[in-house]
Amino acid sequence: MIEISGLHKSFGSKQVLNGVDLTINKGECLAIIGRSGCGKSVMLKHIIGLLSPDKGTVRVEGELIQELNTTDLYRIRRKFGFLFQGAALFDSMTVGENIALPLVENDYNYPEKKLKNIIAEKLSLVGLKDIENLKPSELSGGMKKRVGLARALATEPEYILYDEPTTGLDPIMSDSIDDLIKELNDKLDVTSILITHDMFSVKNVADKVAMVNEGIIYFTGTPDDLVNSSDKIIQDFIKRTEL
Repeated sequence: MIEISGLHKSFGSKQVLNGVDLTINKGECLAIIGRSGCGKSVMLKHIIGLLSPDKGTVRVEGELIQELNTTDLYRIRRKFGFLFQGAALFDSMTVGENIALPLVENDYNYPEKKLKNIIAEKLSLVGLKDIENLKPSELSGGMKKRVGLARALATEPEYILYDEPTTGLDPIMSDSIDDLIKELNDKLDVTSILITHDMFSVKNVADKVAMVNEGIIYFTGTPDDLVNSSDKIIQDFIKRTEL
């Protein structure tokens, strides 16, 4: 469980988060929505300890993130996998080397044979096989997303954070990524947190939706609750994202 309570964060004179309260339960697939610049990514960075709050708390499985020492913070971060918006693959590395990177950099000290097995297993999980030796430049946009997800899964995380997982993809590939996120959430019994502007993804994937507006959690509920809300701010947001 992740518990965010009274979270405030500003950068200079710009107040980004103004008292965020949010609980993310184990096994949930949560979509975080809101206009650009409203603080969605800032929230994620607090969850994994990349930012410290000006005020308020973030707890992961009861542990207060901002009070952890470096060793314990890295231990907590091992519970997380992160799929970056553009996949963030290293062009100079092969697909296999990209997937193995978090294991190598975090000193898992696995022998070469085990690393190869993990790479093959994670590629299979995301519907790709036998591409370990390809370079990212040889992949389509959808394949890059899948490789990025395979890398996020390499450490066997309990939580997976997705930053705009369908951005830049055509509708067919977006649906494919949505299906994969839902399948992995159920199959691996992980907790998934998506930042997205894609209302189709919200409807297809999320168990719960949290909308950020003016630095607070303005709405929480199911996708159906969101779509059927009569609130003007919510309906305006939905209309703009579906244009």
